[in-house]
Amino acid sequence: MHDVIVIGGGPAGLQAALTLGRVHRTVRLIDSGSYRNDPADHMHNLIGHDGTPPAELRAAGLRDLAAYETVEVVSGTVESVTGKAGDFTVTLDDGSRHESRAVIVATGVRDELPDVEGLADAWGGAVAHCPFCHGHELSGGTIAVLGSTAAHLVHLSGFLRRLAERSIMLTGRVDDLDDECRATLEAVGAEIIGEKVERVEPRGDGLTLVMSDGELLEVDGLFVAPTVTQAASFVADLDLEIMPSGGIAIDTMGRTSVPGIYAAGDVAHHRELPMAMSAVGAALAAGLVAGGGAVADLMTAEREALVAD
Repeated sequence: MHDVIVIGGGPAGLQAALTLGRVHRTVRLIDSGSYRNDPADHMHNLIGHDGTPPAELRAAGLRDLAAYETVEVVSGTVESVTGKAGDFTVTLDDGSRHESRAVIVATGVRDELPDVEGLADAWGGAVAHCPFCHGHELSGGTIAVLGSTAAHLVHLSGFLRRLAERSIMLTGRVDDLDDECRATLEAVGAEIIGEKVERVEPRGDGLTLVMSDGELLEVDGLFVAPTVTQAASFVADLDLEIMPSGGIAIDTMGRTSVPGIYAAGDVAHHRELPMAMSAVGAALAAGLVAGGGAVADLMTAEREALVAD
C-alpha cells in the first residue's frame, strides 16, 4: 500500500508528488495524458517559465520525480476511488487496482465553450479566457469580449482598458445587461455591440467575427467565459462538497470534505476565494500545499497509532 496516490499528471499533481517524495513518502502518480492546457502552445505568468510550452514543464517535472525512489508514475485513467482514510482503492480503466492511505485529486477541469462555429478551433490562441495568462500576447490592437453576463463584461473591460487599443464588448448573449452596466462599460472606453456572433474565422494571427447582421468584425483577440466542469467522471461519485463554481471545496491545506482525500489545481476551489484560481503557478502552489497537508495528516495518524500501542 502506498502512502498517497496522486491522480493527475499536470502541474498540481507533479508538484504534489515531488513534495511527498522529498520526505520519502511512497507515492504513485497516475497520469491520464490529458491536460486542460493542451490547446495552448505556450504558458505565461509563471516566473522563470514565461512562454514555455506546457509539455516542456511536464517533462521537466517527470525528470525531477525520477530522482526519488519512493515516487512511481503510472499511465492510465482512473475509473473509481473507493474506501476511507487509511485504506483507499483506486481502480483504473484497465481493471488494475491500486491501494493507498490517502488520495490527492489533481485531475483538472474541462472547458465547455459557447456554441459558436469556429470558436473551438481558435481556442488557446486568439481565443482565450484569462487576461493574466494571455492578455499581454493579445495586446496592442482590437480585443473583443464575448460576454456571458454583465459582470463578466465589466470585469474584463477593466483589464482591456490597459491592454487593448480598442476594446469591444459583445452583448448579444448577455441577458442581464442594464443601464448601470452599460454606463460602466462606456466610462472605461469600451464599445458595445449588441448583435450576436454567428461564426469565428481565422485571419492571420487574429480573427474575423461574422455577426448576425452580416457585419465582419476584425479583432486581434477574443476573450470568452467557458463553462467549467470536472474532467474526471469519478469525482461525482466521491460525495465531496462542491462549490457553486463546480470546483471541489478545499480548506487551506487542500483537504476536501472527505477525510483522506485532498484536491489541488483547477479541480479545486478554496472556500475563502471568490473563484477557483486557474493558473499554472496557482496549481503548483496548490499541489505543494495538498502534499504537505497529506503528510501532516499521515504523521498524526502514525503518532496516534504508536501511542496506542
